[in-house]
This record gives sequence, structure tokens and C-alpha cells, in this order.
Amino acid sequence: MTSNIDTLVTVFGGSGFIGRHVVSALARRDYRIRVAVRRPELAGHLQPLGRVGQIHAVQANLRYPASIEAAMRDAHVAINLVGILAEGGAQKFDSVQAEGAAAIAKATAAIGARMVHVSAIGADANSPARYARSKAAGEQAVLAAVPQATILRPSVVFGPEDQFTNRFAALARMSPVMPLVGADTKLQPVYVGDVATAVAEAVDGNTRPGATYELGGPEQLTMREIIEIILETIDRKRLMLPLPFGLARMQAMLLQFAPGGLKLTPDQVELLKVDNVVSEAAKSAGLTLPGLGITPDSMQAIVPSYLWRFRRTGEFARKNA
Repeated sequence: MTSNIDTLVTVFGGSGFIGRHVVSALARRDYRIRVAVRRPELAGHLQPLGRVGQIHAVQANLRYPASIEAAMRDAHVAINLVGILAEGGAQKFDSVQAEGAAAIAKATAAIGARMVHVSAIGADANSPARYARSKAAGEQAVLAAVPQATILRPSVVFGPEDQFTNRFAALARMSPVMPLVGADTKLQPVYVGDVATAVAEAVDGNTRPGATYELGGPEQLTMREIIEIILETIDRKRLMLPLPFGLARMQAMLLQFAPGGLKLTPDQVELLKVDNVVSEAAKSAGLTLPGLGITPDSMQAIVPSYLWRFRRTGEFARKNA
């Protein structure tokens, strides 16, 4: 019987936020891991996640099929985690999330390997948001090349290195006002560790071939409720100011050029108009985290473990002395 140590898994985008958790989950299950990234020299932080020689980083760029084919050489499974939240330079939604996914799928099919593709809840070919349309195009391309592929669609993902809870906590530390876009829009935040476990389950072969799973946390929360959890965690009181979508879009025309946590794009405003939660169809079909035997962790259980650093200096230490 083949053991996991004999299975080589190529993880595209393995050095990012979700990627490092996926690599860790696979390493704990004894897989050999090839991390395919644009800058292998910046993936050294992954080495301590596994044994000596278990994790190896190689260069791959989704715009160059030959580099993808090289990264897939002798691999048994491909995992695609590559995605962007906003466009910049050569990094466009279609080139990364549609054409890039297609290139990985074609290279995977060419050697008869299996594939796990991480997309997003809200992927929709008819969405007004280009992000959502490119995600849908990526899913279609993957299934066209590898019909037995597993598609995983998480809701918004949170965890220690995320650009979600950390972004709002940082803003709350600087500003007395928290502007809310889509204050009543429902999300189902999912812990990055649970997403990584779902990916590992798919690599283990515990998902249905060709199926699309929707991954959400234990609660559906409005954007307002999420901000309230973050503010309570960091023990700060801030005025929450809901912004009408029209005004938010106007502001996004300027903020799309802002750096870091201040960045807001018109496309992101479009996404916040629609609830981002696990569908009833996915629940009925068992295509969810509980369907994989995974009990999802809540924001309240996880965020205090890393957002404590946004409290006032010394306050956390005094309260936990």
C-alpha cells in the first residue's frame, strides 16, 4: 500500500496566507510537498513546517506554461491556491484566476494527476464583480481539463496573517470611526486552519470527484457583527458609520490607489452587495466542512489568539496577569 511519503503534492501559491496552513496540514500527514511560487527565495518560512527535505520550493509563474509543467513533473496531486483580492500591474483577475487556473489544470491533466482547486463562495459567471466572474471562469476551466477535480469555495477566510480581521483591527487602532460598506451583508467567516484541513482531506481522497464544496464557519454574521467582534476583542469603542453603496463606490474610485489597509476597490464594493454564505444546496448535499467531518471554529474562539496585539500597550498583560 502506497504511503503518503511516496505522494508528491505541488502547491501553487503555497507561500501565501492560506498556503502556509495548507503546507503545514500536508506536512503533518507526511506528504512530500513542492511549493510552486514566483519567488522561491521568499518561501524559506515554510521549511520549519516539515521534516528535512519534505518541503521544497520551486519557481513557477502562471503566465509561463513551461514553468507550470516543470513544477508538476512527477507530481501526483496539484493544489491551486493562487488568487488576488485586487488587481495591480500584470496581476489581473482573468490572467491569475481564470487563465492561470486553466494552465495549471492543463498541466495536471497532461500527466494524469489529481487536482484540488480553491475558489471562493460567490464565484458567478454573471456577477457584476470581475473578481467573481474570474473565479467562475477558473472553476469552469479546471473541470473542463480535470473533470474529477475537487473545487473548494471558502467564504471570507480569517486567521493570524489575514488581510481581513487584522485590517479592521489596525484601522480601529488608528481611527475613532469605522466606516462600514455592506453593514448588513451576511458573511460566513471560516478559519484558515479549517480550510487547510479541507484541502488535506481532498488530497487524501475523501472528497467526491468533480464536486464543489462550500466552506463556511459555524455562524452567518453581518459585516456590522464582525466589526463588533473585532472591537470587543481588542477592547476598543469606535463609532460605526454605515456607508451607502453609491457613496462607497465613489470613495473606492480614489481608495483603489491607496496603500495597505486603506485600499478599497469598486469591485470589492460590488462583492459586498451580495451575501457570502454557504448555500442550502451545499448543506443538503453534504458538500460543506461538516460534510467532510470538520467542525468549523468560530471567530470568537480564534481571533483573541492573535488580535490581542492590537490592544493598548500593557492592557492585555494586566488583564491576563
